[in-house]
Amino acid sequence: MQGKVCVVTGASAGIGFITARELVRQGARVIGVGRSPERCEAAARRIREETGSRAIEYLIADLSSQADIRRLASEIRAKVPRLDVLVNNAGGIFLTRQTTVDGLELTFALNHLAYFLLTNLLLDHLKANAPARIVCVASAAHRGVRLEFDDLNGEKRYSPWRAYQRSKLANLLFVRELARRLDSSGVTVNALHPGYVKTEIFRADGIRGWILRRAAELFAITPERGAETSIYLAVSPDVEGVSGKYFDRKRPIETSSAARDDEAAKRLWHVSEELTSASGQSS
Repeated sequence: MQGKVCVVTGASAGIGFITARELVRQGARVIGVGRSPERCEAAARRIREETGSRAIEYLIADLSSQADIRRLASEIRAKVPRLDVLVNNAGGIFLTRQTTVDGLELTFALNHLAYFLLTNLLLDHLKANAPARIVCVASAAHRGVRLEFDDLNGEKRYSPWRAYQRSKLANLLFVRELARRLDSSGVTVNALHPGYVKTEIFRADGIRGWILRRAAELFAITPERGAETSIYLAVSPDVEGVSGKYFDRKRPIETSSAARDDEAAKRLWHVSEELTSASGQSS
């Protein structure tokens, strides 16, 4: 990874932090993205101490805000002349229905539309430096659901777990359609299941949030183990040229039938374009 430039979202904690740290350890220059300036500063300091490298910096952005995503993409393009790897990692589960500054349901906006918009805004940077890679953290939680296109915003009914499941299904449909659009471009895109990881994905205050985070601490795998497949997809020569796949424990596995629905993937793409005004990017 010497001389390569990587962007990792959700990189101030959890598997995003581990991914950023290990990419720096392998010689890459890494731009981490996080919401909290204090946490990002602490993460950068820790990575420098643990790797002995200063090739890490953080940019601050709220990825539920499309204006913030556009500003972030502009900062990245201005800061680095090349981009080799984009790791879309940031996400969350929200126990109550919330809306973003753009009026969108928060789970769908953060877990899917942020991947969609940031990737599209950085695609030219990736294509110009092909071969390049896009890695999207999805989840086995995508199984057992289909997208409800008449209620993507969760206005008719809202279940925290169902909203999360559908956002992870959206990740896989996005990867499927993007891989088709990037065919022969030299840019690959793959998704992964990190496992049930001890992270701060449960973003909720109060007793319910505490219980879920405590359960994660008791039963989940470490962020180090959870980040292994993200790192593998970002750096391994074994997946050079591989695109449109879904990995678990560094091995390609089959997705659900709903995640292999090409018509749903195309429809989601067009809906996402409308919701982000990203039409014209990567057509």
